[in-house]
Amino acid sequence: MKSSVKQAVEVISSLISLSHSIKVFNVKWQLIRKKLEELSSGLMAVESCNDSSENTAAFSDLVPSILVTVNECCDLARRCVDLSYSGKLLMQSDLDVMAAKVGLHVKNISGIWTAGVLTHGSAIVVSRPGLGACKDDMRFYVRDLLTRMKIGDTEMKRQALVSLYQVMDEDERYVKLVALEVGDIVKVLVDFLDSPEMEIQEEASKIVSLMSGFDLYKRVLVECGIVGPLNRVLETGSRLSREGAVKCLQTLTVNSDNAWSVSAHGGVTALLKICSSSEFGGELIGLACGVLRNLVGVEEIKSRVPSTYIFRDELVHETVVKAGGIRALVRISDPKSATSSKTREVALRTIENLCFSSQNHINMLMNYMFTDHLLFFLRNGEVSLQELALKLTFRLCGTSDDAKKTIGDAGFMPELARLLNAKSYDMREMAIETLSSLVSVPRNRKRFVQDDRNIQYLLQLLDEDEGISGNKQLLLSILMSLTSCNSGRRKIASSGYLKNIEKLAEEQVSDAKRLVRKLSSNRFHSFLSRFWHS
Repeated sequence: MKSSVKQAVEVISSLISLSHSIKVFNVKWQLIRKKLEELSSGLMAVESCNDSSENTAAFSDLVPSILVTVNECCDLARRCVDLSYSGKLLMQSDLDVMAAKVGLHVKNISGIWTAGVLTHGSAIVVSRPGLGACKDDMRFYVRDLLTRMKIGDTEMKRQALVSLYQVMDEDERYVKLVALEVGDIVKVLVDFLDSPEMEIQEEASKIVSLMSGFDLYKRVLVECGIVGPLNRVLETGSRLSREGAVKCLQTLTVNSDNAWSVSAHGGVTALLKICSSSEFGGELIGLACGVLRNLVGVEEIKSRVPSTYIFRDELVHETVVKAGGIRALVRISDPKSATSSKTREVALRTIENLCFSSQNHINMLMNYMFTDHLLFFLRNGEVSLQELALKLTFRLCGTSDDAKKTIGDAGFMPELARLLNAKSYDMREMAIETLSSLVSVPRNRKRFVQDDRNIQYLLQLLDEDEGISGNKQLLLSILMSLTSCNSGRRKIASSGYLKNIEKLAEEQVSDAKRLVRKLSSNRFHSFLSRFWHS
């Protein structure tokens, strides 16, 4: 059997070479050449099988039939090269018939593999072009792998996928070949995502994840309908399959159109299931959070996109919220959860993008005790988490007076006062702005002045010897607000830093002048009170 198969492969190889010299009916010959390459790859795969009676019987009729077809095709090729055919229409018809015949042989080989008739003599080793190989050799190699994916049994398909991933990972030229130049290989990879064989699904998910890292080829994946299969992998795939799928989705959903497609295909539910389950590791949860963050969009972008996109984003937001997204994200951000700091950071960013477009979402966030998490990160978090927690606290303060009261009652103000001495200029500024917002509520002013250290932190920032950090106008504004409390006025007036405020007033800083007048009036009234009661 092997000798006849080898003969067929050699004849097909010569025919493929001859077809490149044909100058007529280019589209027809491109199709035939593609099918011949698939047939050649299928036959070469057959050569690796045992020379058993079952294998011999399976190909006893097929190989001679293939040789007859190939010889007929050689005749057509020579006539096209010599332009010795009798009529264009008749030759076009003959070429259509030939393409169908070659295609049928490919289908028959595939059917034999699928039926499990053939058995391997040893592991299949596909000959890989060396470094610096020409494009034709690389293309032939990829087509060979594609044929094995189409006609092979599970093990042959798996090995072909492994080989394909290796060359794509090591040489970007193969990525371009797969994406743009070799037939329907991307469609085959997408179809493999729905394969019931987990090993096939896992290898395919690795390859599409790799491809999605190239901006030029994302469109190819989307046009082949990858979003639906990726979502299904998230729902039912193995851990490795899910990791590949979610990495692919994370890169694809940077584009808002793709993000919308993921939501429309039901991806939100699958992503939230991953985020909410203790079954999955931190890396997978972090990746899923990253996709959710892309789905809910970035607030800063919305002012620059058409209203139709904004409406569409709002629908995605509602889908995420209705599926339990806020609760899941708050759970991931919990300092007591087993997730990594990086995953918590992604969850916090996703919460920021998701919740601040709606007061109802803010209310849900507050009801889930999210402020407890923020306070923990302000006190104990890594710098990146601390910065995010501060930003979210500032944004919550801007939503309502009720939110300010809740944050004030929860004990945030001493932590914010402490952050006035943070190393980061941005953190100092945001801490000042957040405090300014909080002390606009009378209840928070009274609470703030109860701790002498809070006022001390503010006054120290006006000490020229220690340097002024943050926004001086906001500092003076905060101090002015605190003078509405009797205890606040007394503590500011009796502090050792009053001279700094007076110096600023002398420099014609308007808020400092107002503050001095307020404190001086208070001291005068105190003097009169003591005089009349003496």
